[in-house]
This record gives sequence, C-alpha cells and structure tokens, in this order.
Amino acid sequence: MEQVAPIAGRLLAALQFFTRLPLPAALSRHADHDAPLSRAAPVFGLAGLVIGLVVALVWLVAASLLPAGVAAGMAIGAGMLLTGALHEDGLADCADGLGAPRSREAALAIMRDSRVGTFGVIALVLSVGLRWAALASLAVGAGALALIIAHALARAAITPALRFSTYVRPQGAGSLVADGISTNELATALGVALVIALVCGGLGGVVAALAGLGAALVALLAFERRIGGYTGDALGGMEQIAEIAVLVMLAGMWSL
Repeated sequence: MEQVAPIAGRLLAALQFFTRLPLPAALSRHADHDAPLSRAAPVFGLAGLVIGLVVALVWLVAASLLPAGVAAGMAIGAGMLLTGALHEDGLADCADGLGAPRSREAALAIMRDSRVGTFGVIALVLSVGLRWAALASLAVGAGALALIIAHALARAAITPALRFSTYVRPQGAGSLVADGISTNELATALGVALVIALVCGGLGGVVAALAGLGAALVALLAFERRIGGYTGDALGGMEQIAEIAVLVMLAGMWSL
C-alpha cells in the first residue's frame, strides 16, 4: 500500500509529537509531516487513545502481580516515560510562572526557564499524587478504562485553545499549532474524545470527560487573563489538569 489515508497520516504525526518513542521507519514515512500539526488536531483524542491503551496495559499487567498502589505508580510512570513527561514539564513551568503575582513579561520569562521552582514542584507532586491515588482506588478493569478515557480526553482538551485563543510567543513548541483550527475541527476533536468516553465508561465516562474539559477551559481562561493567550507550556498544563480531573471524577464514581 503506497499511501495511507490522510487521517492515519495525521494520527502518526500527532503520536510523534505527543510521544517520545520513535515510530518504525515503515510508519514514520507515512506521517503527515508537510501539514501543520494543527491539522492533526481532530485526531488528538485518537492519539490519546493509543497512549491510554499502552498505559492501561502496563496497569493491567502490574495490577495482576502487585498491590494496587505499586501498580498505579508504575502505570503513571509508564505514561511519563512514553511522553517524555511533556505535559508534566508544561504544568510545572506554568505553576512557576503564574504561581505568584508578577508581570506578564516576567511570567513568560519564568515559564521559559528550564529550572523547576517551588510552585512547579508542588504542581508535579499534586499531579502525580492525585492521579496515582485515584487510579489505585479503582478496580483493575475500571482503572484501565479510566486511563483510556483520561488520556484521550486530555489531548482533545487542548483544542479549544487552538480555536479560541492566541499563541503568545514568536516561537516554541506551541508554534506548531499556532495557526489554529476551525470550529468543525474542534467539534471533531471533542466529539471523538466524548465517544471514547461513552464507549469506555458509559454516562459516567461522559460526565468525567466533561469535567476534564471544563477544568481545562478554566485553566485556559486563567492563561488568557495572565498572559493574554497560550504557550506550549500552557497546553501541557491544560492536558494535565484535564487528565487529573477525569481520573479524580471517575475515582469518585467508580472507586471500590
């Protein structure tokens, strides 16, 4: 087969951005490298689904051999290894830049700094700790479904920023999607994520997904107010906040 469908090429491009594992050359050459990454936005939820399936597999294997708390830590760690802690890094930078009252310029400068400060450490501890505890509270099968829903929704949850907000730096990771997306592309991205949530979790999955999306939108409003738009770190922060919200909501509804 000489070519794959455009949707597959966009999915491969999204996976290359969201993960740090190199794709086999046979697949990588089919990724849609020529189009802006924003064109892959409608399949961000599918990319999250793939990531969620990998993390869920780690959880299922570990939970069958080890206590739930240990297995949850291994699953959360596997997700960070798979993505190169891309989103955790963004969350920490946002917390450092916006954690204390300071000017827009100072906040952006701190967010660009690779060093992690007090607010960043606190944000990482809360992010990992809340997800770890939420996952450990779930039965094995429910935990696997929760991971899939959370990862799929969290990637799609960054798409409202691409539609309604503005990239505030001249360059950076966020510039890959800075040309924005259409309303139809936004609707597709969110629709795909909600369908995944419905299939995996029924009504409860949809409620949790909507909670995650709402949490990401609150974060976006905070970024608009403080820095006038989004950065690559802000997108990472939105992803983390959405992922946390989904897992915590599902733990509240499904926990043992």
